[in-house]
Order: sequence, then C-alpha cells, then structure tokens
Amino acid sequence: MINLLPPNVKEDVLYARRNKKLLGWVLAILVSVIGILAIVGFGQIYLTQSVKSYSNQIEEGQERLRIQKLDETQKRVGEISGNLKLVVQVLSREILFSKVLRQVGAAIPSGAILTELNIVKVEGGIDLTFEAKDFQTGSQILLNLQDPSNKIFESADIEEIKCAAEIPAGQTYPCQVSIRALFGDNSPYLFINDGKTL
Repeated sequence: MINLLPPNVKEDVLYARRNKKLLGWVLAILVSVIGILAIVGFGQIYLTQSVKSYSNQIEEGQERLRIQKLDETQKRVGEISGNLKLVVQVLSREILFSKVLRQVGAAIPSGAILTELNIVKVEGGIDLTFEAKDFQTGSQILLNLQDPSNKIFESADIEEIKCAAEIPAGQTYPCQVSIRALFGDNSPYLFINDGKTL
C-alpha cells in the first residue's frame, strides 16, 4: 500500500506513535514506582507494629518476673548455695574415728596399747596416749604412725615418753607415750575426701 499523505502529516503520525509508546512507558514506570513505594510503606508499618508488639511482650514478661519475685528467688538461691558450701567445708574437716581407730590399732606394735584419744583444738589435730612395755616399743609407735604406707596421719610427733624406774607388780606397760598427730587435707579418714577410698 502506498502512503500518499503529505510529509509533514507523516511526521506528525510518526511522532504521535512515538509519543504514545513513551506515554505507555512513563505510565508503566509511574505505576511501578507507586507499587514499590506502597510495598516499602506497608513494610515499614508492619515492622513498626512488630517492634511495638515485641516491646509490649517483653514489658509484660518483665512485669510477670517482678511479680514472681525473681530477684528475691535468686538471692535465696545464692544463700542456699553459700550454706551448701559451708556444709561441705565443715564436713570436709570431720573425721571418721571408727576407721581411724581401726587403722591405729593395726599400726601399733605388739607390746603397746592405746589408752586415750583427745581432739586438739588445732584444726585437724589429735592427741594419742599409749602405754608400752619399754622405751623401744614407745618409739616404734611413732615410727609406725608416721609411716606413709599406713596412711593415717600427715605428721606425728612425740610430746613425751615416760617410763617408770621400777615396774609395779601386775603392771605390764610401764611406759607412757604421748603423741600429737595431724590429719592431711587428703586424708582418707575425712568425711568428705574428694572420692578417695581406704
């Protein structure tokens, strides 16, 4: 088909078509920009409402905790924990004398007997009094109590050995031996001894 329109009309038609296409693109871009702004606006509103909602939930939770006296409960738990530590410290210094006496009895040599046992005011100390048939047996008692293989005391010292000059009739043990001994921190005779056994 032959276009017989004059050139200036042809140009007008051509530019009209171009303008129509440009107007379509401008409208499409405008609609897209409006859509993006709407999405951003709704997102901002949603985020603001979510932040307010979570803030309210946190405040309600804190208020519930205040009502339940959380601070007082934590303080009470701290007191109980401190009391338990004190109990453990006290029990860790308590001596199982039934086991100590058995082991001391096994460690003393023949010709000697345990006559007295006193708890010393010094923490972890004990005074032992023995009677022995002679001076050598009295000295042997100390050596046996100090022997690490017996696992009785950390240290032991003789305070006094007295032997009667004359043995009275009927007395088998004329010598008296006084020994002071100390339990070690890891003694197996402590009530609490970190799981160590005899």
